[in-house]
Amino acid sequence: MPRFHCPAPLATGLELDLPPGAARHVQVLRLQPGDALLLFNGEGGEFDATVLKMGRSDVRVLVGAHHAVEREAPRAVHLLAGITANERMDWLVEKATELGVASITPLVAERSVLKLKGERADKKIAHWQAVAVAACEQCGRNRVPLVHAAVDLAGWVRGAEAAAAAAMPGAAGAAPLRLLLSLRTGTAPLASAAGSAADASGAVPVLFLSGPEGG
Repeated sequence: MPRFHCPAPLATGLELDLPPGAARHVQVLRLQPGDALLLFNGEGGEFDATVLKMGRSDVRVLVGAHHAVEREAPRAVHLLAGITANERMDWLVEKATELGVASITPLVAERSVLKLKGERADKKIAHWQAVAVAACEQCGRNRVPLVHAAVDLAGWVRGAEAAAAAAMPGAAGAAPLRLLLSLRTGTAPLASAAGSAADASGAVPVLFLSGPEGG
């Protein structure tokens, strides 16, 4: 059944016009009044919906039952990745979303091929966020990972330290568990090494840092 992201309040019995992006997809699929689809707004679960009217550029639907289904990883994984050139960054965002990351932070590095500033940076972030939305529609996730604004590593570290200090003032100076991915003989499996930092619910977030193309 077709699934569409609808970033609006959803409730059973509500009639609404789909946002332009979702409406275009419905038009391309040639759905007709009475056809069924699924909607999710990123706030949890998904809704049945039925097409009521097909206009030239608008699609009106009736929202049906809510299904409180979640397909998220038990532990939040945040990806910080050096920006890659051409369409490879699109692929990275798409696959990271399908694998379940909670957020993606594009990192600008000295050896990054693609440099982003000003309006161009805003357009790229919006584009990558749209890629994440499309990936969620295809893979079944009901929560869209946030694509943060691009930042250099030093700037991200300063922001992360400030956020941690504000959230846990008594834990200032506490060192996080840092792990280096390696294929060397004798290294511990990631699941067991990272597991030592988890609480009973496995809710402690994990941050993956991946460098740029230039090394």
